[in-house]
Amino acid sequence: MSIAEAHGRLTAPGAPFEIGEATIRGVATRIWKNAPPTLRDVFLNGMRFRDREFLVYEDDRATFDSFGRATVTLAHRLIADGVRKGDRVAVIMRNLPEWPVAFWAGQLVGAIVTPLNAWWTGAELEYGLADSGTKVAIVDDERLERLSGHLKNLPALEKVYVARLREAPGDGRCHRLEEVIGKVNDWGRLAELALPDVSLEPEDDATILYTSGTTGKPKGALGTHRNMTSNIGAGGISAARNFLRAGQPLPELDPTKLPQRCTLLVVPMFHATGLSATLSPTLNAGGKIVLMRRWDAEPAMKLIEREKVSATGGVPTIAWQLIEHPAREKYDLSSLLAVTYGGAPSAPELVRKIAEVFPGSQPGNGWGMTETTATFTSHMGQDYLHRPESAGPAAPVGEMQIRDPADGATVLPAGAVGELWVKGPQVVKGYWNKPEATADTFVDGWLRTGDLARVDEEGFLFIIDRAKDMLIRGGENIYCVEVENVLYEHPDVMDAAIVGVPHKTLGEEPAAVVHLRPGGTATEDELRDLVRARLAAFKVPVKVAFWPETLPRNANGKILKTELKKVFDQETEAA
Repeated sequence: MSIAEAHGRLTAPGAPFEIGEATIRGVATRIWKNAPPTLRDVFLNGMRFRDREFLVYEDDRATFDSFGRATVTLAHRLIADGVRKGDRVAVIMRNLPEWPVAFWAGQLVGAIVTPLNAWWTGAELEYGLADSGTKVAIVDDERLERLSGHLKNLPALEKVYVARLREAPGDGRCHRLEEVIGKVNDWGRLAELALPDVSLEPEDDATILYTSGTTGKPKGALGTHRNMTSNIGAGGISAARNFLRAGQPLPELDPTKLPQRCTLLVVPMFHATGLSATLSPTLNAGGKIVLMRRWDAEPAMKLIEREKVSATGGVPTIAWQLIEHPAREKYDLSSLLAVTYGGAPSAPELVRKIAEVFPGSQPGNGWGMTETTATFTSHMGQDYLHRPESAGPAAPVGEMQIRDPADGATVLPAGAVGELWVKGPQVVKGYWNKPEATADTFVDGWLRTGDLARVDEEGFLFIIDRAKDMLIRGGENIYCVEVENVLYEHPDVMDAAIVGVPHKTLGEEPAAVVHLRPGGTATEDELRDLVRARLAAFKVPVKVAFWPETLPRNANGKILKTELKKVFDQETEAA
């Protein structure tokens, strides 16, 4: 059964993923007819599972009921603080159970919730709070410490609630979050209050998620309730399509009739993947989320065994570390049904390794951006095994075009490489308070992604490279992902990136930065020879640098190549 046939069966009138049409900002757009209209509806759907566990973090456990009580209690406090529809409420903390409470409390009062990157410096956080015009911030103690010297520069910030504060707050605007909702294990004893009486619509503003900011200041992507809830259908149809393509009957799709699924969430909730593609769909379907203070492979395996985790992932490095860890055989990981990732290219070898090492699970990946509210394309199982270099087809509400980068208008045929443009209910409204950047990126309902890609005859997307990262050596185009995939073929390589180094006559040449698995002994000459045996000579890295840890990534999981280039800048200076 083709992709088109599978989608046709799943989206027909009366089908579980029926498609409708709406006019969004003047543009006719395909939408999920049965998606929750707003994030308030996602919250209410989660409350169907009152007695199930929802959040687990170290010794803290919260059921859906206790999560709901804490969320509504905090929502009423925000209203008492003067937060009104359209005001910005920032959430700045690591992955803690208080994070989703803060997020949904803001949504229930109609605020535009602004999750800021918890790994930013104090100055960067000041920028995000000032740029968004945040009225109330909900942070953890680490972020308060980072912000302490910057609060004086934020007169519009009226109040700060601090989770897990160890010392008395130094600023009069700061208050302990526990004074409002108590500690996690006490949430179930909070009074059951009525939901705030705030009218919400699908096209109301819901979120500002800042882009990664690998160059220049980060831009705030302004998302709507429909943007967020569209991700729920995108994830569900990928799994359903997989059954049809394999010639199997459709599985039960009603989450109230299914065993609870458990996700080990190891990407940040301030990232579109953690929030839009994981947290929101899990709440909607009554799943359980297990949180870690920081990613570490062996403690993660202990959690997978203890909590019977059925899904995890995030970026390819996580999957590699689980596969390669010398202690893996000590743990029962048979509960894993899915190991998925996105945000960075992955080697075809990884797909085969997941199927080999975790035979009960299905590998999966996808492509998306902050501007597409995370998942736009996805695939898993046999489709992924047959096309491991692909990011999968678009969800049927999404449209993709490959356009000529030179003019941004000419649509190229199937198989041609050009700039990827996408359209759908997942695409955000634009950039917060940046009309010029919005006009450049969002055109007649289409988002120009800046990614070089191709789409095959059946609609599978292949990301070739970021257009701005493509190397041009003496007039020859070098797609970094092609060289990186060859490096990943070496059994010692766990992480790899190609960056450009300046050359007086050629303009630039490719150089590699790699991280080896524990005990790996690959040498520079060995890796260069591997590429030379697979690719044209001009694509062979002129240098290979070895990085002691997994390569640095931004919140979207994309490797920070600007950081890696500094390795070779230092070599040039030393010479």
